[in-house]
Amino acid sequence: MKPKLDMGLAKNLHKKRKQTVEPVFGIIKTAMGVVRFQLRSISSVAAECKLVAVTCSCRQSANLQNARSRPRRHLYADQAA
Repeated sequence: MKPKLDMGLAKNLHKKRKQTVEPVFGIIKTAMGVVRFQLRSISSVAAECKLVAVTCSCRQSANLQNARSRPRRHLYADQAA
C-alpha cells in the first residue's frame, strides 16, 4: 500500500482526503463520543448516522458563530488600532 500512496495522483488524493474527511470522523469519535451505532436495523442505523451528521454540522456552525462574535485579541499594541 505504501508504494501506491507514494505515486503522484494517489498521494494528492490521500492528502486531500486527510484535509476534508478524516477530521470529521475524528471529531465524531473523540469529541462527541460516538464510536458505535446503538440500533440494529439498516433504516435505524441510517437515521442514527444522519442524526450524528446533523449534530456535527450544528456543532461546527455554533463554533464558527462563536468565533465571529468574539472580539479579536491582538498580541501587539500597534495592531489594535
